[in-house]
Amino acid sequence: MLPLILASSSPRRVDLLAQIGLKPDRILPSDIDETPLKSETPRELAGRLSRAKAEAVAALVTQPAYILAADTVVGVGRRILPKAETDAEVRACLELMSGRSHRVYTGVALVSPKGLSARVVETRLQFKRLSAEEIDAYIASGEGLGKAGGYGIQGRASAFVIHLIGSFPSVVGLPTFETLQLLRGAGYRG
Repeated sequence: MLPLILASSSPRRVDLLAQIGLKPDRILPSDIDETPLKSETPRELAGRLSRAKAEAVAALVTQPAYILAADTVVGVGRRILPKAETDAEVRACLELMSGRSHRVYTGVALVSPKGLSARVVETRLQFKRLSAEEIDAYIASGEGLGKAGGYGIQGRASAFVIHLIGSFPSVVGLPTFETLQLLRGAGYRG
């Protein structure tokens, strides 16, 4: 059986793969520019980045393998929210999503001996109206740092969600159903 290489350093993605009985043989994060292109939608960005990550790692791997990559993007309308790196970015994201709907797009891409296959999974969420105290407490927890849209649904932010239509694991970082379908379709049986 060819090895499964995860093109991501996300512990959440490793955990999600474990939930569906898969363990990567290697973790080899990609290093690509994640800057959105002019006029790129959140959906387009998630798809492009997941494909680019898989292809970048495939270019480094010398033996045949299954290379899996993903990228999660949060959008409000056509606006792409950042992967929050500061408390101010977490605050701006939460204030924007407070009391309204947003979408989470997770692109998943697989380079295999059969070529490149990819999907983008869309999940719609609605947050409750957040008080200043709730936002302050969430920022103080540190959970939003390094997360697309400034929150992690698997933690304290789960209490903000009024409504979710789509894939919960996709919002966490990897759409497990679609990932398994891509792997099975490419012949992976690990």
